[in-house]
Amino acid sequence: MRIGEVAALVGLTTRAIRHYHHVGLLPEPERRPNGYRAYSVRDAVLLARVRRLTELGLSLQEVRDALADDAGRELIEILEELDADLARQEAAIQERRRRLGALLAEPPGATGPVSPALAALLAQAPRTDSPSAAKDREYLALLDTTSTGDQEMLALLETLMADPGVVELYERLDALAEAPTDDPRIAPLAADLIAAVPEEVFAAIPEDGVVVTGFKEALLAEYSPAQAEVVGRLMDAFVERGRG
Repeated sequence: MRIGEVAALVGLTTRAIRHYHHVGLLPEPERRPNGYRAYSVRDAVLLARVRRLTELGLSLQEVRDALADDAGRELIEILEELDADLARQEAAIQERRRRLGALLAEPPGATGPVSPALAALLAQAPRTDSPSAAKDREYLALLDTTSTGDQEMLALLETLMADPGVVELYERLDALAEAPTDDPRIAPLAADLIAAVPEEVFAAIPEDGVVVTGFKEALLAEYSPAQAEVVGRLMDAFVERGRG
């Protein structure tokens, strides 16, 4: 059989067969006096096996191992590895679909796909239209997405987020949107925010703190001057407690 004939028989292209020869996957058959390669039934069987294995997802190196007579691994070993890899991919796809389903179920304007730890934390938060609360959710999602958030820390914050009094704290912070930096409400609110944070949260803070370089400045810029005074004091408390 010529290359075109064997290609049609096994369902491959002549280009693919030439590539298999080029990479040493299959030896080239002898050529006839007229220069054409002469493919045997055995060649067709091997090519059919190559096609079957590549369709299963094996790389050409794995196919080479499977076709080797002595030095290569057993085909069953390769297929078992492939099956395990496909199982991992299937599990990953199912998890992605689960998170996508949760995202689709969220109302418009929600934070978006987050880790299980942050999802559990946000589920505990009371419903509120507070702009400050929305900022907190966005910042937590940012840290979570960039892998700078601490999963243990998020779990510990559930107690704080579940406290109905946290909404009042957010509303007090909202009320400072147009206030000057010497507003007498700043210090009491900062103290109440620090007091609301569970002690185990402070105890879990690593020695180098919980804020990445430059994040504090960027975060405070999102607030009005009076609000930034409050949030800055809270962040300073986290850093100081972490060093202590």
